[in-house]
Formats: sequence, structure tokens, C-alpha cells
Amino acid sequence: MHIARRSLLGALGALGSLGAPAVLGAAGRASAAAPAGGPAAAALARRFPRHHDQVVFRTVPRRGGHDHFRVTGGTGRITVEGTTPAVQLTGFHHYLRQVAHAHLSWSGEQTGSLPARLPAVPAPLARTANAVHRFALNDTNDGYTGPYRGWDYWEREIDVLALHGFNEVLVYAGADAVYHRTFLRHGHHDAELRAWLPGPAHQPWWLMQNMASYGGPLSTALLDRRAALARKIVRRLRELGMVPVLPGWFGTVPPGFAARNPGARTVPQGDWGGFPRPDWLDPRTPHFAAVARTYYAVQQELYGATSMYKMDLLHEGGTPGDVPVGTAARAVQQALRTAHPGATWAILGWQKNPRREILDAVDRSGMLVLDGVPDHYPAVTDRETDWGGTPYAFGTIWNFGGHTALGANAPDWAALYHRWRTKPGSALRGIALMPEAADNNPAAFALFSDLAWTDGPVDLAAWFAAWPVQRYGGADAQAARAWDVLRRTAYGTTRADGWSEQADGLFGARPDLAVDRAASWSPRALRYDAAEFERALPALLAVAPALRTSTAYRYDLLDVARQCVSNRSRLLLPRLRAAYEDGDEERFGALAQQWLDWMDLLERLVATDERHLLGRWVADARAWGATAEERERLAADALSLLTVWGPRASADAGKLHDYANREWSGLVGGLYRLRWSTYFTELAAALAENREPRPVDWYALEDGWTRKPPALRTQPAGDVVRLARTVASRL
Repeated sequence: MHIARRSLLGALGALGSLGAPAVLGAAGRASAAAPAGGPAAAALARRFPRHHDQVVFRTVPRRGGHDHFRVTGGTGRITVEGTTPAVQLTGFHHYLRQVAHAHLSWSGEQTGSLPARLPAVPAPLARTANAVHRFALNDTNDGYTGPYRGWDYWEREIDVLALHGFNEVLVYAGADAVYHRTFLRHGHHDAELRAWLPGPAHQPWWLMQNMASYGGPLSTALLDRRAALARKIVRRLRELGMVPVLPGWFGTVPPGFAARNPGARTVPQGDWGGFPRPDWLDPRTPHFAAVARTYYAVQQELYGATSMYKMDLLHEGGTPGDVPVGTAARAVQQALRTAHPGATWAILGWQKNPRREILDAVDRSGMLVLDGVPDHYPAVTDRETDWGGTPYAFGTIWNFGGHTALGANAPDWAALYHRWRTKPGSALRGIALMPEAADNNPAAFALFSDLAWTDGPVDLAAWFAAWPVQRYGGADAQAARAWDVLRRTAYGTTRADGWSEQADGLFGARPDLAVDRAASWSPRALRYDAAEFERALPALLAVAPALRTSTAYRYDLLDVARQCVSNRSRLLLPRLRAAYEDGDEERFGALAQQWLDWMDLLERLVATDERHLLGRWVADARAWGATAEERERLAADALSLLTVWGPRASADAGKLHDYANREWSGLVGGLYRLRWSTYFTELAAALAENREPRPVDWYALEDGWTRKPPALRTQPAGDVVRLARTVASRL
């Protein structure tokens, strides 16, 4: 592996906190006091401005290659020792959760109840990471989480990932500039390259060689702005001692590459989801090595070198043609190692990826498989055999497309991770947090993060008992009751049924009386008892007033109430179908109105939180445009990803429509309500006229709405507590 190189990078990232000579700590350990301007201290000042001056950070060496932290101190005088600034922040966050009953997450926080002076540490709080690799973010994250977020967002996101113990973060922002500059040097022209690059919302799939062009062309100004953002992201990660994981190059080329480069040989890659895939350059040719040299040189010029590069060779249906897969894999690894000796090739474990021919051909010690399905398929039991001993990270993908469904297969994490990590001959070397969209499911985020910092298996009952104390700021019987319900329902499912995510709601589905999911590859039924789940809502509403003031509480209340309403769709639709099939116009009309009333309530509920506003998503996209034309093009790029996804061939035949459905204000009350009201109107007319209903061209309706959406709310409105009470009263 590349432990020595990673240790060096970590040490370089920690230099900002090594402003004083080593001193002998209270326990006789060599340590160095961090100056006020050190990276961990700066992060604390950003997130905890009232308390940052009560904390001293010290950098200590790794133990046997493992990160660790130790927290000690009296009231108002907290000392955190850790191997990197990021690990120091991890230690401080563990102290906050376990001692101070405070919490910061990507979805809500509870810090307002902290006393003026931080509480003393009753006994030293120490942890050693049981995983070298603590990887965060899915390839799809830049699309489904927020392709047009700026530095303010990323600065907080990086801080939160550090507080939760991660040390490797996937960075796809700015890759477009690398490809653009690379192929300018290999015969292509500026305009054609900017037309080949997709809009930022769709770039993750271009980087995986699934598609190109859609949502473009990109302007030079946009390329420059995205590159500037990427430089800030990687700089901050390095400052904190974290590894920016950058996209490597494995052969994707623009159209016409072979014609512009005599002697080059490309392999057509066919179709993906209705999109033509970009060509693949035969890695056996000198042209492959030449482009790779350019690519890695350009990338290093823009963003510096790193120690891990993400590549998915022949992903999701890619074809090698007559190129031997093993030979191609060796060439890809050789190109990476020529540019960056000792760097690790990270590859996604997903479906048939990585092919065994790849692993059998390369130096496996230089690879890391990010296993996306250990909590998905019950047949996955022996990754050492599956991947020939290749080091891998235990991963999770608890949502697809950013679905807002609450929950995760937590029992699988607790049962499998410790057992697989500690078995004889284990190749498990890390964790990989890979929901297709981040910034949701804060309990899952915290629990999965804790796997890497827990000795022995996680006790789920104890963990979920402690969680509401940390999340809301104190012990409360009703909060404990609510989270025990959630533990046994939404967070109590397992991979036994072949799913890792919860079912999406039917309000976001293309209308049909027999529809059982909104996205084509989502579960067809709820995976837990909806009636039992509903018991969590009144319990949350009964939490003591003193614990209800934080954004953490309000986020959780919204999420549980939203899920209760979403689950109603699965109760109502069979009744609607029965009424229609019985020809009962009155009952059908009453149930259809009830369905729309629930949608209207859901729209008002999610409108109370800015993170659930479609208008904010679209406004973020428009803000990146330099001209009126570009602003509208970027808005369409962002909005299409959540609705039709792509052109008709992709939306319909490719089954990508509503893949990224979510219960957001503007979608629920906008496109989703329009579809269902249109459908109910036609069904009612068919009943009244004793005829078959006329088919609706759903793509035409959706595409028209996406291209010219109505005015969308960009500021939250309403009282989530009042609306949650309304939901509870109607269940």
C-alpha cells in the first residue's frame, strides 16, 4: 500500500498545527501545542465561535500506522491530542457528543445549549481508528447532492466530515478543466471540448464514462470558476491532513480522437441508459500513455498531487472489445504509477465492478475496492475470495439518487463490519460512506462513521439510546422512545430482502394505479411496519420544550413527519385502485382529493426547511451563470437531473425518469401534484364517460415543466412543529 506516502501527506497537512517545539505532555508523551491559527483551531473557530479559545490542540505521532486521539481537561480548559488536525477535530466531536451532549452534522446541529465554559472531561476520552481508510462521498455526490454549491457549503462539509472521523474525500469538482486542458494538447479545439463536457449536474456520469455533452456547453468562465472551487477544496483537505481523492484517467476520449491522432485506436462503448457512451482509448497504444502523462501533469498543475485516484474501468456495461482486460488494467495502473509513484487506485465495488480480470492483472496492494453493496446483497459473504485479497473498504449506499426516505440497514453494519474486519486473513482496511447524495439521514451518518472508531461491535440499542441525548442536548424519555421506534423500524431493516435503501414515496412517481415505486430500481414496498413507525412522531412532538430549539431537533421532526406522510401514499393507492376498478365515481373522487390533500400538506411541511427547497437548488445553479442564457442552461441542467434526468430516450427507455425523486417543496407541490391531478382528472372523466382512460405523454409534461418551471420558493416558510402536529392528528 501507500501508507508511507499517505503518512507524509498527513504530516504535511498537519504542519499548520506544529508552530511550537515538541514539549512533554502531562502523561509523558511528546506533543506539540497548536498555535491559534492552526487548522483544527481555525475549524473550531468557524463552527464553535463561543468556545474555540477553550480548546488546545496537540499533534502526536501515529501508533502502528493508525490515527488516534485523546481528550482531557478541566472546565473551560480542554486539550485534544490527535495525529492530524482532522483527527483532532474528530476527538473534539466525540467529546462534544459524549460529555457535553452537543452535536454537529450535515443535517442540523445542537450547540446552542453548551454552557459558557465547556464541561470538564471526567476521564480521558481516547480512541484509535480501526481503519486506515475512512473514505467519504459517492461518485454521484456532485450531481445528486448539489452540483452548484459554492465554497461556503464545501467549507462546512469538509469540517463536518473531519468532525466525524473521515480522512479521504472524493473531489470531482474541477475535473472538467483537467479534461479540457488535456485534450487541447491532443488535437481538439476549445469549442468542441466545451460542447463535449456535460453540465456540472451530469458530470459524475461522464467521469464514469457513461455519457457526455448533456447540459452543456460549458463556458470558459464556468470552467475557471469550478477549477477555483476545486483548488479551495483540495487545499483545505490537505491543511486538515485529509487526502483529496481525485479522478484518475483510464481512457475516456472525446469524439474523433483517433482521426486527430494518427495511429490511435479507440473502442466504441455503446449505450448507457439511453446515452451514447464516450469512446475508450486502447490502453495498449503509445497514445494512451501520452494522454495519461498530459492528464496527470495538467491535474497536478491545477490541484497538486495526491495519494489516491478514483477510476472505474469498464463500469456498468463498458466493453473492452478485443482488448484484453488484464492488459488494459496493467496499463491504467502503470500510467498512474508513472505519474504518481506509490499512489493507490480506488475502484468501486458495485454490480460486476471490479472485474476479476482487473484484479488478477494488477498489483493488488496498490488498489482499494470501495465496496458499495455489503449491506445490500445477502450473498456477499467473502470479499477476500471475491477480490483475491485486494484491500477493500466496507461501504454503504443508503440512498440512490438522493431519495429522502429515512433509514438504513444499521443491523448489517453492526453485525458485519467487526466480524469481517477481525476474521483471519481479512483484507478489510477501511470504511466507505457512499450514499448517492449526502446531507441526509444524520443518524446513519453518525453511526456509520463510528464504526471506524469503535472497539468491538457496535451495540445498536445502546447507540440509539445515547443518540437523542447527543442530538438534542439532554436526556428525555419521549426522545428515547421516538428513537427506539426508529431503531426498530426505519433503521432496523437488513439486507435479507436484497435492499440497502428504504422505499421511496409514491407521490413522486409517474401516476399509475398499480405503481409501486417512483424510481425504477427502488424497493417495491415498505421494508418496515408503517403503523409502528408512526409512533415516533407523537413521541418527538412530546419532547421537552428546552430540547426542541435546535436545528437538529427541527430537522428530525420534519424528517419523521415527512416520512409518515410519504408512507400514506402506499396506504391510499390500493384504495384508489379499488374504487376505480369498482366504477365508484364518488368514492374515487373523494380518495383522489384525499391524495391531493396529503400532497398539499407535504408541500407545506417540507417548505419549512431550506434544504428541502427546489427553488434553492435552481437558484444555486443560476448563480453560476455569467449571462442570462447560461443561467437558464445551468438551471435546466440542475432541474432535469431531479426530474426527467435526460432526453426522452434516457427518461423512458433508459428508465431514468424520477431516479432522483425527492420530497422537496416545489417538486411535491409543483411537478408531482401536476402529474397526479392530471391523471385523476383523466380517470374521473373515463369513469364518467364509461371509456378507457387516454394515455398521457408524461415525458412531454415533465420536460415542459422542467424547461419552464413556475416561480419556486427560495426561502423557507411555516412552522414545522405546527405542521408536524397537523400530520400527527391526521394519521
